[in-house]
Amino acid sequence: MASIFSRIVAGEIPAHKIAETDEYLAFLDVMPTAMGHTLVIPKKEVDYLFDLDDALYMGLMAFAKKIAPAIEKAIPCKRIGVAVVGLEVPHAHVHLIPLNSMADMNFHNKLKPTQEELAATAEKIRAFL
Repeated sequence: MASIFSRIVAGEIPAHKIAETDEYLAFLDVMPTAMGHTLVIPKKEVDYLFDLDDALYMGLMAFAKKIAPAIEKAIPCKRIGVAVVGLEVPHAHVHLIPLNSMADMNFHNKLKPTQEELAATAEKIRAFL
């Protein structure tokens, strides 16, 4: 069965996309720890980050590096935090989270933004790409 992220890539599930290439996709987390919380994935479904081949892994990190400054410009924060947890969805992904404090990285405290709030946030971030 395809992961939820593979279903987003296939267009079966809508997402608030930030950026996309042939190999990678960045989109907003629908239950973010902070507004602007973005997930960056390879389109190829691989469960574990460290099972990605070197080229796909390095490409994923380079893609994330291009997205982070746009988030930082769009969302007032001290910096962009990076996390790889890898337990919640069986598809390698990187979390880019606007941080003003360590509490913004707490995965137990999730926000519940509306679709309209997510759409507006995605638009703000895309404007800085």
